[in-house]
Amino acid sequence: MSEVDQPAVRTTRRHVVDVLRVGFLVVVLVVVGVALWTNWEAVRSDLGRLGPATLAAATLLALFSPLLTVLGWRVLLADLGSRLHIAAASGVFFVGQLGKYLPGSVWSVVVQTEMAARLGVPRRRTAVGGLLCIGLSALTGLAAGLPALPVLLTRGQVTLPWWSVPLAIALLLPLLWPPLLNHGIRHALRLLRRPPLEHDLGAAAIGVSSAWFTGSWLVGGLSVWVLARGLAPGDPDLSRLLLVAVCGYLLAVGIGTFSVVVPAGVGVRDGILVLILATELSLSAAAAVVVVSRFLTVLGDVVWAGAGWLWGRSHHVLPEQLPASGTLPVDPGRRR
Repeated sequence: MSEVDQPAVRTTRRHVVDVLRVGFLVVVLVVVGVALWTNWEAVRSDLGRLGPATLAAATLLALFSPLLTVLGWRVLLADLGSRLHIAAASGVFFVGQLGKYLPGSVWSVVVQTEMAARLGVPRRRTAVGGLLCIGLSALTGLAAGLPALPVLLTRGQVTLPWWSVPLAIALLLPLLWPPLLNHGIRHALRLLRRPPLEHDLGAAAIGVSSAWFTGSWLVGGLSVWVLARGLAPGDPDLSRLLLVAVCGYLLAVGIGTFSVVVPAGVGVRDGILVLILATELSLSAAAAVVVVSRFLTVLGDVVWAGAGWLWGRSHHVLPEQLPASGTLPVDPGRRR
């Protein structure tokens, strides 16, 4: 094949992949939509049972969760060589987060890369930091969510002991071992035909960022638990409901993160979470929890993206606000 033909082949392949992604997304949304439609009367009744206090608590937790994520992303970027002030990091990160609602999880990284470049952060550094953020957050979420896997596979027939959470985390901790993780990063960059990092990620950066990501997942899971508790029948086993709701949420979101063919794991995350919650709640109550949880997730992304956009506009880092001279604004929080 000649070099002239290669771009055409890559373009055709890209179009085929895009069609498959859109087709898969349509199928997922149709299946979820049909399930909601056929059970809507019961779901609507359950939604009406959620009191103001329950909704307020779940909303506050859902809004707090993204703040912990941006702290983890900031740690990774600092270790790679660019330390941003928390305000600048939040502006870049939260505006970019809206990109995850496009098919393919990397669009958020693309937006963050362009904004951070206007703060003097090299594009490759931001791109690598963003991809590491996605990978590490998904890995920590799956680790903490593994205890819910038997519930999903056996439809709640397996009893989960309390110590299953730390055990699952301990089993996956070796994946965060710095030499192994850095080897994986080098291999991935080589496959992508990208130059290596200036230096390996430090153990402290890996540990601290993973702790922030895990905290963010747990707070988001607690938001789901608050909703599930409000709709749980009779006198539920709160400890089991806590394990199923929190770990089920982490498992569902972790799997959804790797489902890059759909935006923000739409449908994949929701379907898995309904199946897990339905082991402790009625199907309609589980669907009501998932509907409200998804809404609160989107609300949090929009609220924080709005705050980030206001910051970006006032500091002239949005693409349409570049100074005519072409000079880049200097962020006072960038130390190096």
